[in-house]
Amino acid sequence: MMYTTILPLKINTNSYKIQSAHLKHEVEIDIYTPEGILGNEKIELLLLNDGQDVAKMNFNQILEHAHHGKRNHRLIVVAIKASEERLLEYGVAGVADFKGRGAKANLYTDFIIKELLPFAKKKIAMPITGKIGFAGFSLGGLSAFDIAWNNPSAFDVVGVFSGAFWWRKKDLTDGYTDADRIMHARIESTASKPEMKFWLMTGTEDEKADRNKNMIIDSIDDTIDVVKLLLNKGYKRPDNLFYYEKVGGKHDVPTWESVMPAFLSWAFGY
Repeated sequence: MMYTTILPLKINTNSYKIQSAHLKHEVEIDIYTPEGILGNEKIELLLLNDGQDVAKMNFNQILEHAHHGKRNHRLIVVAIKASEERLLEYGVAGVADFKGRGAKANLYTDFIIKELLPFAKKKIAMPITGKIGFAGFSLGGLSAFDIAWNNPSAFDVVGVFSGAFWWRKKDLTDGYTDADRIMHARIESTASKPEMKFWLMTGTEDEKADRNKNMIIDSIDDTIDVVKLLLNKGYKRPDNLFYYEKVGGKHDVPTWESVMPAFLSWAFGY
């Protein structure tokens, strides 16, 4: 009698430094690549903001598990480590928040589209035949959403873990209303409907803040409002839009690590 054993797929990690002309500094990235890609598989690509948080996860194992039993799919992940200018580079391109944060988000967008993607594709050296995704955590999630939303020809799927959708033009003490939320306003003012899939996640213990005193924390309120705006645009659940609320989930790496397999499964069919 013959037994066939599917051996676990080994994930190799390589680190690179990209000298960015747009950001005027080096950007460190880690590329996670399944071993033994032949080139005839469906090759997919995921960019992750806050790569320094990915490095704290057991990410190789997550990716190995995700590939288990997948003979013809291969997902390559590029984790981009945030620089010291994270609060300037992450945000919504073209609109700084009330503290001037996110003022370099347009430059970070240029880095992703014009420098990082070409660099990654050159290193992979095989055509990306499947989906290309962009995801991130907290402010990195807001950044990933914004960049993908504005560049629908470059991305097919977006993942936001505990996204900083509170990002606002006015301080709470300065006559703030929900209309001051920057990303919500951008979604509403976009006439087109980008061809894209969205996976949005919050934790029930993401924070304590509750601006409108409705007994629901702001991170959940702000994310659900994004979901509503996307539904209004005509995106359908669960095909193009998925909202994951993790009971007991906190604003931390262990929580995001615990839901990463659910995201990979939904976004790429792993």
